[in-house]
Amino acid sequence: MWLSDFRVVLPDRVIERGAVRIEGGRIAEIRNEPVAGAGRLGQGRLLMPGFIDMHGDMIEREVEPRPGVRMPLALGLRDLDRRLKVAGVTTAYAAVSFQPGSAYGHVRHFETTKELLRELKRMRPKLKVDHRVHARFEVTFPDALETVEELIADGTVDLVSLTDHTPGQGQYRDLERHVARIASERGLSDAEARVAVADRIREKSQKMEQLEQVLQAMSKLCAANGLRLASHDDDTPAKVALMQQLGATISEFPVTEEAAHAARACGMVTAMGAPNALRGQSYSGNLSAREAHAAGLLDILAADYHPSAILPAVLILAKSDPKGLAGATRLATANVADALGLSDRGRIATGLRADLVIADVADVGHVCGVFSAGREVFSDGTLASPVPA
Repeated sequence: MWLSDFRVVLPDRVIERGAVRIEGGRIAEIRNEPVAGAGRLGQGRLLMPGFIDMHGDMIEREVEPRPGVRMPLALGLRDLDRRLKVAGVTTAYAAVSFQPGSAYGHVRHFETTKELLRELKRMRPKLKVDHRVHARFEVTFPDALETVEELIADGTVDLVSLTDHTPGQGQYRDLERHVARIASERGLSDAEARVAVADRIREKSQKMEQLEQVLQAMSKLCAANGLRLASHDDDTPAKVALMQQLGATISEFPVTEEAAHAARACGMVTAMGAPNALRGQSYSGNLSAREAHAAGLLDILAADYHPSAILPAVLILAKSDPKGLAGATRLATANVADALGLSDRGRIATGLRADLVIADVADVGHVCGVFSAGREVFSDGTLASPVPA
């Protein structure tokens, strides 16, 4: 099938009026001019590689949309699949945590998380998006190590990141801002919020003596199983250096420009949230993705908590990217594929999977259609077909 008369976004340039042929789930041919015949007519819309999201926090909210309100797993996973494909995501790493007592309630309990991920694995053949698992390992919860080991052993986990959400460092290094956020979210007074934060720091500090042992164990586990390892919320060059020594190759959401520079200097790639890039600021008051991009320190855009932000974020960054739309698109496609070792996707190139996004650039951008491995999995009904002769 031909997709014709599109602005085809290649890794290094844009074909202004090109065509792509899909055959057997792969990209079979690319032309620099429109082609007559059956298929879909772009009428000048963008044709981009399918977005690859290495970090999406949505799965827990789909399963438990309100605290304590549990939906059937099959329903929540199906709804997540729909949400992702409509946003143009064709490969999605569900970022799940193992952190009892978090704001997400029991959905992050070890056994609940295992059940959720195994159901996702079971449903994968029925879903439209290629779903994978990103295990967010909270280093101050060493009891989760056994659970993560079990999931890695049975092939459920595809990516691991090392996280530490202890207040006073990382994402929550600004304690005053964190106290204010806790007070607002929980309906507490300032004094009550300060006590809650102090208790949290004390609770996590009591486990710090186990930290080095846990980090080494997770590092060895990932290396033995060929899994990519990422660090999370790096705030200092010292933390970056430690994570790199443990085998991390991706710095997720560096919270300072200093940390982002350090990650680049030691060969790590950086990933930041598309909502941050779209809004122009971090909701935690940390490094702006736009500032990181302007400084040449941004490699990957992730959905974080809002997948529909990816397309508009790419369009915004394309205005300032040295390589324009082609360069900005790489942030959600080719760069992610390279970082995660996905050699069969992430680019519009012959022989690769036909994971494709059709988009209109009007307003904030709009996904009009999506192909996953050559199969049309979403259409908003606006794409034209050739008129028979």
